[in-house]
Amino acid sequence: MNEHTVLSLSTILITGMACQWIAWRAKLPAIIFLLLSGIVAGPVMGWLNPDRLLGDLLFPFVSLAVAVILFEGSLTLKFQEIPGLERVIRNMITFGMLVTWMIAALATRWLLHFSWEVAFLFGALMVVTGPTVIVPMLRTVRPNENVANILKWEGILIDPIGATMAVLVYEIIISGGTTSGFGAGMLVFGKSLVVGLVLGGAGGQSFGVVLRRYWIPQYLQSFAALSLACGVFATSNALVPESGLLAVTVMGVWLANMRGVELDEILDFKENLSVLFISMLFILLAARLDLDTLLGLGWPALAVFAFIQFLARPLNAQISALGSKLSMAERHLLAWIAPRGIIAAAISALFAIKLEAIGYAEASRMVPLTFMVIIGTVLLQSATAGPIAKWLKVAEPEPKGFLIIGANAVSRAIGGGLVANGFRVLLADQDWNHIKAAKMEGLPTYYGNPVSEHAERNLRLVGIGRVLALTPNVELNVLAAQHFRLEFGANNLYTIRNRRLENGGDDRRSAFKHGGQPLFREPIIYNDLAERLAGGAEVKTTLLTEKFPFDSFLGQKEENRLALFAIDPNERIHAFTAETDFSPEAGWKIIGLSKTDEPH
Repeated sequence: MNEHTVLSLSTILITGMACQWIAWRAKLPAIIFLLLSGIVAGPVMGWLNPDRLLGDLLFPFVSLAVAVILFEGSLTLKFQEIPGLERVIRNMITFGMLVTWMIAALATRWLLHFSWEVAFLFGALMVVTGPTVIVPMLRTVRPNENVANILKWEGILIDPIGATMAVLVYEIIISGGTTSGFGAGMLVFGKSLVVGLVLGGAGGQSFGVVLRRYWIPQYLQSFAALSLACGVFATSNALVPESGLLAVTVMGVWLANMRGVELDEILDFKENLSVLFISMLFILLAARLDLDTLLGLGWPALAVFAFIQFLARPLNAQISALGSKLSMAERHLLAWIAPRGIIAAAISALFAIKLEAIGYAEASRMVPLTFMVIIGTVLLQSATAGPIAKWLKVAEPEPKGFLIIGANAVSRAIGGGLVANGFRVLLADQDWNHIKAAKMEGLPTYYGNPVSEHAERNLRLVGIGRVLALTPNVELNVLAAQHFRLEFGANNLYTIRNRRLENGGDDRRSAFKHGGQPLFREPIIYNDLAERLAGGAEVKTTLLTEKFPFDSFLGQKEENRLALFAIDPNERIHAFTAETDFSPEAGWKIIGLSKTDEPH
């Protein structure tokens, strides 16, 4: 085995991981750091040459990785998320797409003097956005539900459409651009649609049936999904070149909307795989960039970028949103966010090689121009989309709130204490008497099973970032923690104990996997809180000072004072658990359960 190859691949993985971590800490899209790393490692320092590293395997690897990323993204596209927005999404990937295509092509022709053929091919590439850039940006910007769903759907659906349009233009080019060439291109376009739709639909339906009937053990489901997606992609491409992206997208959407198909484990696996592939792809493709050619494009390239950002996208969004329920603020944000991503980079590199081989010398400039638009849209929109969303008042609040499972007396008391300190709460319970009591106390509620299909469609989790499972039913608490694990992350799930440990032993042998972090200190169980509340205790907030530090708070009699949560001076809230890793100081506030005659 070539040790240099192993070292290079390992370095790419480590660098990708570092970029993702830095992006998480900086709350910026990881693409910024991945692109910079690839450019530094490739054209600047000369450490990484993807063509020499992977040889003939480079573009097959890129193609399969893109297919997996698109499949994972399409698994999240549920029609129930977009009631009333279907027409906007349809318009953006049809009429709006044509507007972007024409403006980008004309600007490239007039400003950079590309041939009409290459200009129209570049215009087709510029219609794609993609989940590789949209999803990380949505996590950072946090636009409201309407904008987020439209951008997510557009980003995933436009990728195969843009790739198919690029194939159409390429077929016309190699056929001579004549009427017969246009006919040949349209024939390939039609075949791509038919093959992609049929194979994708058949793959999704058959795999959905297999999952629904449990013909595959759970530990093999993710592997089977990956294998089938790659198989459908490869088969579709073998029948009609570049139709595979449409096939895997259709397959994913089909699966996402089948009833009775559980996809949580597959989505978890695919999301991790997508992060891996995105990290590798951006570094590899950025390392292939020719900086001299990029810099040689000059100001006309910046003007092309300006036409795409400030004319094509706003026209696309405003035309597509005509007659919709979207507010003007939502339309303005849609008109600003459209970063280009890995699909444009990969396809531009592929077609540039093909066009150069048949005599189109300017095709070599298409790749750096594509990367300039990618870098420009990602940098500009990453830096400005968040402030613009807040200025337009279409950004969701920070997810600092709590979904509380249960609306019993304990849940209501804790929920009231959190609300009193400015935190959003939502109490979910199937007991109408509990819900009615919570409503009487002015607490937001959801009446129903919080892990039901109805809850998935109707539970409003805006501003919610944590789950507190506070029912006397241990099974429901654990089920809720498992159900919301992917939504909120394991570190944001908390469950109350329902039984006391015997003889000081631990409960690792009987603990549920993914059951959430046990709330409050070791001896405290649900019945303890319920009994204290029934005896007149209340949830109160205590401000720590130099004269009354946390040790003094803990020094109160055990039966009189119990710390539940701590709020630091930055208004971040911390739950007390068996493994508390923070130390409240002066200026912190403690939300605790206290007897009514205790000072606070």
